[in-house]
Amino acid sequence: MDEARKLSPDSPEMVNAFEVMRAAFAGMEGRIDPPSSLAAMTVEDLRDPTIEVWVLGKPVVGTVVLTPKRQVLYVGKLAVADRRRGVGRRLMTLAEERARALGLDWLELESRVELVEVHAVFKTLGFHEVIRTTHAGYTRPTSITFRKKL
Repeated sequence: MDEARKLSPDSPEMVNAFEVMRAAFAGMEGRIDPPSSLAAMTVEDLRDPTIEVWVLGKPVVGTVVLTPKRQVLYVGKLAVADRRRGVGRRLMTLAEERARALGLDWLELESRVELVEVHAVFKTLGFHEVIRTTHAGYTRPTSITFRKKL
């Protein structure tokens, strides 16, 4: 498989990356409440110069959106077309490398409370739960924030 590559905001592959995200997140529909923020996203949102969109494969088989924040690199929209090929692990290793290159000591990500099998994967990768949050209009926690010290 090809090396991971960062897409430029005007990359024609951005459309394919967005399709991989949509397909990977489709299984959450009807399972998580409220719906994923991906439902309201467009390809244009991925062209934001303050984020990094990284992909693996030609055609794209995995994506991750990295956003530098104060003290952490936020890992979002990790999406994998074929989980059996280690694509997710490779993208998480890339996130660690990018965090170090940016002088950041932590990775941070969020997951919906309903996705317990995803939480288990993050925990095996060294993440731990730091807080549960509640989306506006809800009375119960809807999201879990995880962090990993590098």
